[in-house]
Amino acid sequence: MSSNASLNKNFLKTVEDDTRAQGFAFLDAASMKQILEIQGLKNWDSFADSWNDLGPDLYMADGGRYRRRRYATFALAPNHITRKRHQPHYQSRDYNALNGGIERWFEPVLTEICEHPAMTAILRIAAQFAQDMTPLAERPETWHAEVHQFRIEAAAGASGRPTPEGLHRDGVDWVMVLMVRRENIASGETSIHDLQHNIIGQFTLQNPMDTAFVDDHRVFHGVTAVHPVNTEELAFRDVLVVTLRHQ
Repeated sequence: MSSNASLNKNFLKTVEDDTRAQGFAFLDAASMKQILEIQGLKNWDSFADSWNDLGPDLYMADGGRYRRRRYATFALAPNHITRKRHQPHYQSRDYNALNGGIERWFEPVLTEICEHPAMTAILRIAAQFAQDMTPLAERPETWHAEVHQFRIEAAAGASGRPTPEGLHRDGVDWVMVLMVRRENIASGETSIHDLQHNIIGQFTLQNPMDTAFVDDHRVFHGVTAVHPVNTEELAFRDVLVVTLRHQ
């Protein structure tokens, strides 16, 4: 086994062991960057810059206009990634009491970003994690993956809410949240709770490529509101969320 393959396996084993033990794992940016580079990560800056071109989320039942996003779906199989035809995002109200129950049509992730080496590397890791974490007899031939580019904006007197639905599960099998950029914001702490809503973990995705992995069957997660540090400057939190479920 090459040193790169061994490194990749060791990092993922740590993530997978933590997730099996407690339902979630946190991987720091330096470690995640090494994993992604093994999978072909290049041109991170152009990937991150695409968050400057997200459309407004017009489906916010709380009336907020602090969230921007793009959305895409993929079929993921070992060594194969296929983008699906653009479709709406749907969650039942059982999982999203605020915005669920309707089809939400978001602007699609741009083609060049879906095909970007950073996105490809991230999806490869997400698929490998899901495969490793799922018993052989239960693994689908392909995973249905949903990809969300999120920007949460904050301003003086108007905080941004990364999880406006509150503490929640997403109604999928696996969730991966990767920090892209934080600009002039405070807070945004992630908390993880067991199925009885007891808190079992807290951390903040602070640096680009800090990543959280979540077993959506076993835990709830939520993120505290973000506020501007300097109220006279732009303030936002950019993340990529990838969810995977059986077809």
